[in-house]
Amino acid sequence: MKNIRLSLIITTYNSPAMLTRVLNGVLRQHHLPDEVIVADDGSGEETLRTVNQFKKKFPSPLHHVWQEDCGFRVAEIRNRAIKKASGDYLVFLDGDCIPAPHFIADHLRLAEAGCFFQGKRVLVNRSLSEKFTFSEIAILRKLILYWLKGQLENGHHLLRLPIIPSLYSKSTRGIRSCNTGLFKRDIESVNGYNQDFTGWGREDSELAVRLYNYGLKKKEHPFMAICFHLWHMQYDRNNLELNDKLLNRSIESDEYICTNGLRKISSNPL
Repeated sequence: MKNIRLSLIITTYNSPAMLTRVLNGVLRQHHLPDEVIVADDGSGEETLRTVNQFKKKFPSPLHHVWQEDCGFRVAEIRNRAIKKASGDYLVFLDGDCIPAPHFIADHLRLAEAGCFFQGKRVLVNRSLSEKFTFSEIAILRKLILYWLKGQLENGHHLLRLPIIPSLYSKSTRGIRSCNTGLFKRDIESVNGYNQDFTGWGREDSELAVRLYNYGLKKKEHPFMAICFHLWHMQYDRNNLELNDKLLNRSIESDEYICTNGLRKISSNPL
């Protein structure tokens, strides 16, 4: 889709080395985003220094949105980034996911009214993650070799095949905010992410449920807009049972607006 401004929102927490590799991948996109917002869930000074270093070389605006470290609050920091974003279309990427060369161009091409787009990811194993950069992604034969050696999972996403048609559904299966795109007006209409979600898990699925209630469909494409997810230690999942209850509550409802969402940000500035 042409003539729309795209804001890329990258979530991060105390992982400046990974963030560096992700930002280098953004810099080398075939089509650059109109702006990049690093949504920082309470990192220390090293992450701020990393962002400031990249500001000097980024051709498009690079912003840093930060909140105090009070535990895993990714829903709230994404909402803060949404408030900051000036784009018509928002793409969410995690700070441990390196985008493929056509990542931004593909998101723009796949943007469609009445839909949100759910991208796919290739998983990089622990040993390869230590050295894996955008340089490896740019060479297909290297990727195929890594896949054959068992160092990459979901290798069927490695080929870029724009001629394959997109798929549409209203399923919560495979929902992951680490690679999602949607129009800003749509996420504003459902009041953004539900900030009742703290700790790892389900805030992205719950948003999808409310987007369905609002009338959107999920659009997917297995061979476009791919990112490479670097291995890291699993996040604490102590809040998962409570988050599952919040998700089920939304599934059982036909409401699409959450109470504790995007609109709370303006009354609670940093």
